[in-house]
Amino acid sequence: MIAMKARLTPAKFAPGAYKALSQVQQYVDNCGLEQSLIELVKLRASQINGCAWCIDMHTKDARAAGETEQRLYLLSAWREAPFYSARERAALAWTEAVTKVCNGEVSDAVFDAARAEFSEAELVNLNVAVIAINSWNRMNVAFQVPAGDYKPATHKAAK
Repeated sequence: MIAMKARLTPAKFAPGAYKALSQVQQYVDNCGLEQSLIELVKLRASQINGCAWCIDMHTKDARAAGETEQRLYLLSAWREAPFYSARERAALAWTEAVTKVCNGEVSDAVFDAARAEFSEAELVNLNVAVIAINSWNRMNVAFQVPAGDYKPATHKAAK
């Protein structure tokens, strides 16, 4: 196993920036969207961005919250798996489109599917959730924060 070492600890050197991201995350966690949906969004964006720390964290959080192994294993192939609701599928398509927005726009088809499942306020909150996890992914990937030590109970108790 390759031992990874973080380049630096963002919270140590820029606590204000870390606090700002944490406040956005707190908003997302309390915005009214289903926690199971938020965890799927966090995990899917983290898979796309290759953020090992966040994949480790959100897999563990989802499992601790009762998510099934099967749905976690198949998340990267959600389009071909029958285990996700229409609402989850719309959220996952939205997550992928916003995460990959550098490849082009968020299509009308993706917007229409999301709009069919989410109110205007929910769709804005879903978008903020995607923005938040992409921010965390970029922080962790850029500074090579190593995965593996995260404990769900510790994280939940700290909130």
